Amino acid sequence: MAATTEGTEDHTAAPASRRPPVRRRRMGRIAMAVSVFGELLITAGLVLGLFVVYSLWWTNVIADRAADKQADKVRDIWAHQDDDSGRPAEFDAKNGIGFLHVPAMTKGEILVEKGTTSKILNDGVAGYYTDPVKATLPTSDKKGNFSLAAHRDGHGAKFHNIHKLEKGDPIVFETKDKWYVYKVYAVLPETSKYNVQVLGGIPKESGRTKAGHYITLTTCTPVYTSRYRYVVWGELERVDKVDEDRTLPEELR
Repeated sequence: MAATTEGTEDHTAAPASRRPPVRRRRMGRIAMAVSVFGELLITAGLVLGLFVVYSLWWTNVIADRAADKQADKVRDIWAHQDDDSGRPAEFDAKNGIGFLHVPAMTKGEILVEKGTTSKILNDGVAGYYTDPVKATLPTSDKKGNFSLAAHRDGHGAKFHNIHKLEKGDPIVFETKDKWYVYKVYAVLPETSKYNVQVLGGIPKESGRTKAGHYITLTTCTPVYTSRYRYVVWGELERVDKVDEDRTLPEELR
């Protein structure tokens, strides 16, 4: 009987001794799955980080290079429009119609081109509206609204600091022959991106009810989103002729 009992004990003990390895294998698989998942999260984080760097830094570098190259081209055209040959240099509005100077927003100049599509604005410039409301160019001498748009983040981010503009701040538009000096008189921190009334010839939302010579700057808000629009309005105070030395108006000195 004793031998039988001992044999039974040996028989029942064997399966128990094999159970821990099974649990270890299961734990090993779980640990491996967690490790793989963690590595995927790290990889995803790195990809996301690289995308952010590309969107907010590298696109600025590329856009600034493109804008500088185009700006040099415009100034070269201006310099040679009345050269010794007697023939004016070829002028195309697509090259750029002038430069925007907004000291409270940026230290540099901003080239202004025709249109507000992404293809145009992605080159680090400001564009004047041709749709849905056509901008009135100051060079036409007609009353209306010189409405402009530019990116607030990425692709040059020319209007990134638009929120720093306050009433009374100067906005100067430079052409080959003239300086158009505007002063900010109203700001709309947030409005629908479908609100085209802010671009009207008489921007009534700014408080104006009569025709005049206005300028409107628009961009996306909040920063790093395109959910709403930020709007700044200015009104023309005077027009100065450009002298031979292209002396800056006092607002830019």
